[in-house]
Amino acid sequence: MAASASQAKLVKLVRLVRIVLMTAGNQEQANRIARVLVDERLAACVNVIGPIRSVYRWRDAVEDETEYLLLAKTRAALCPRLERRVKELHTYEVPEVIAISPSSGSGAYLEWLMESTAEAKRASQPRTIRKRPSPSSGKRVRR
Repeated sequence: MAASASQAKLVKLVRLVRIVLMTAGNQEQANRIARVLVDERLAACVNVIGPIRSVYRWRDAVEDETEYLLLAKTRAALCPRLERRVKELHTYEVPEVIAISPSSGSGAYLEWLMESTAEAKRASQPRTIRKRPSPSSGKRVRR
């Protein structure tokens, strides 16, 4: 029975995780994006791989460029925020952000991933900070 409960927990964790593929035009940009995503807990880990060669079509021309591949491990629920952040940081007009669902994984690793992104999950709800009303205003201040 313990094995089936453990397996069920693993299956649940795998469903909550995504691997996000991104590319950057140079190592400096790739490193900066990776660092921000981990610092802000939008990803537990980002691997920077490269240089790689990318051949792609852009505006009816075939391009052949050196890029860096980023592999971010995150929660499925954080993918929209991660994508927005990448777009803010990126120099590309249309940055690559592709999320893939893993089919399995190490239970200990997946638990670490969830713990490492827990603060970002809590922060995903918009927060309104309210100050106590001043005696003269009677109004609440929103920030």
